[in-house]
Amino acid sequence: MSKKRLAGYGIAGALALAAAAVWAAVVLDRIYPPPLPDGRNLSAEVTDRDGALLRVFATREGRWRLKASLETVDPAFLSLLIAYEDKRFHTHHGVDPLALGRALWQLAVHRRVVSGGSTLTMQLARLLEPRPQRTIGAKLLQMARAVQLERRLSKDEILEWYLTLAPYGGNLEGIRAASLAYFGKGPDRLRLAEAALLVALPQSPERRRPDRFAKTARAASLRVLERAAASGLVDAGEVQRVAGLDFTAVRRPMPALAAHLAQRARQNEPGRLLHNTRLKREVQAGLEAVARDAAERLNGRVSVAMIVADSRDGSILAQVGSPDFFNGRRAGWIDMSIARRSPGSTLKPFIYGLAFQEGLVFPETLIADRPADFGGYRPRNFDMTFRGDVSVRAALQMSLNVPAIRLLHGVGPAQLTALLRRGRVDYTLPVGGRGGLSIGLGGIGISLRDLVQLYTGLAAADGRPARLTNGVDPPPDREGRHQLLDRAARWHVTDILRGIAEPAGAPALDVAYKTGTSYGYRDAWSVGYDGRYVIGVWIGRADNTAVPGMTGQSAAAPALFEAFSRSGLEAASFGPAPPGAVRLAHRELPAPMRRYQPVEEVFGGVSRDAPPHIAYPPAGARIALSNGADRAPSPLVLKLQGGRPPFRWLANGKPLEKRFRRRQMHWTPDGPGHASLMVIDAAGRAASIDVFVE
Repeated sequence: MSKKRLAGYGIAGALALAAAAVWAAVVLDRIYPPPLPDGRNLSAEVTDRDGALLRVFATREGRWRLKASLETVDPAFLSLLIAYEDKRFHTHHGVDPLALGRALWQLAVHRRVVSGGSTLTMQLARLLEPRPQRTIGAKLLQMARAVQLERRLSKDEILEWYLTLAPYGGNLEGIRAASLAYFGKGPDRLRLAEAALLVALPQSPERRRPDRFAKTARAASLRVLERAAASGLVDAGEVQRVAGLDFTAVRRPMPALAAHLAQRARQNEPGRLLHNTRLKREVQAGLEAVARDAAERLNGRVSVAMIVADSRDGSILAQVGSPDFFNGRRAGWIDMSIARRSPGSTLKPFIYGLAFQEGLVFPETLIADRPADFGGYRPRNFDMTFRGDVSVRAALQMSLNVPAIRLLHGVGPAQLTALLRRGRVDYTLPVGGRGGLSIGLGGIGISLRDLVQLYTGLAAADGRPARLTNGVDPPPDREGRHQLLDRAARWHVTDILRGIAEPAGAPALDVAYKTGTSYGYRDAWSVGYDGRYVIGVWIGRADNTAVPGMTGQSAAAPALFEAFSRSGLEAASFGPAPPGAVRLAHRELPAPMRRYQPVEEVFGGVSRDAPPHIAYPPAGARIALSNGADRAPSPLVLKLQGGRPPFRWLANGKPLEKRFRRRQMHWTPDGPGHASLMVIDAAGRAASIDVFVE
């Protein structure tokens, strides 16, 4: 029989099959509707703030099946796919009679299947309703289903579902899963050879896998490119170039960043397929690498947690709960970024900030580091030694315990707990314990997340701690944002913390940071910040077992500096000093501020109560408060030392509106000129100064 006659028979047969399929689709459409794609049986995805994948979960059957959209697929790939599989895709109605005729003619001439004649819609029908046997009846049903699908779905929807369900070898389904597994990237940035391989793979996904059969994968890809070159889609030279490439590939694991947060996102909304977070993928990846490296340098059962937060909007950009979620020795499944532990000395900057705010001390004020008894509480330094008189600056930088407790005793523990509440910190006290002086040295339970949130109050320009959010966990439920400390106090604290030397071997960074070690070497902490970002590090064992010799300075601080270096975030500079906040040498301080004189301290049962003293402004000072001829003068900060609260202030003999318990207040003068200020404490003792307002 001549080829011409065979071709005629082929076309006639194709037309008959197509007509039968259309008739079946129309007649049986209502009583025998097609199975439609089910979006519920897809892989759940957890993404960062920009939509980049953080974590993917396999389906119930253990398959990686990610929803594809045409916007996220390389247009060159789509052109190759349609040219190779179904060049009349956009014009037919599910069945292409010309392609079927060609397939039947080739079958008759070559006595074997050369091309199948299936459209992309027919292939989608086969994916939705798989049949193990390839019979004429199965083919007719497939064609009928294709016509039905075309009546229900748009061309873009058909293409997207094909790219979602097509097999790519092993348990990979869909172009996104295949591109991630074989090339480590999404399908929006495919090279020509990669696009050709992904076009060829679904036809024989197991025999063409590049990680197992590189030669077969190359041959299939070249056939795709040869057909594209014949139709003018690609240059013929590209086929030769691709022929010389190495097609060996290693199958990569699916993205698995932010394991703890992703797990909670899925548990919170199990039926949801897309979970958006506030994290940044590159920052998360960088910190997870830092956490793994830090853990490898330490005891095999030690865990590491880290958090990066933006103090401007409260976004958590990275949250690492452990160095390895699946590491049983380190109890990696426990998220230590939200576990409450003793913070060691990390709260000391806020004690000093309160003391600066209350006017008790300046950074160069001398303070005693000697044995002291505070009603039976006898703090000791970490190294069990005392250094005598030291400056407040040195006391904080060396993290001395006794000076910190002296200042906490001066401002009162209630001031520190009130500051924690203003920072929305959800802290816990020991069973049966109360918020006494010991909270200043870690006698309180606090999570790394809450500690980072507290430090955003030092990094933020307005001094108001950010309401941290990662997009999954509920943010603190306390409403309102309150300033932790005034601008001058924050500046002094930051200036001191910026002066702490970086750990040995760490890069020199302009970072303010503090370390802490809990009692018994159970927790090592380090929290640091620049002009915008705050990073917190916790290291210890999840079971609260001691790790002898582990300290915040030796273990957590190096990881903190490494985190700043490898986070990928651009360093933010610190702002200028606010008005009134200046560095003064010890000799430049007013005489009463050169040495800290506690208001009331117990030494061997003897009580000492100092009279009130106006620490700032100094007597006889000329103070420039004018804001211009048309504006009212700025308020003047008044700082008091000693005395018993409450205090009554008088300006030019006129009492101010109310009594004050705090040792700092703001007074706005009526205008320039001489002014007399007086304060009277609860015991009737008074102090006064004269100043001149310019």
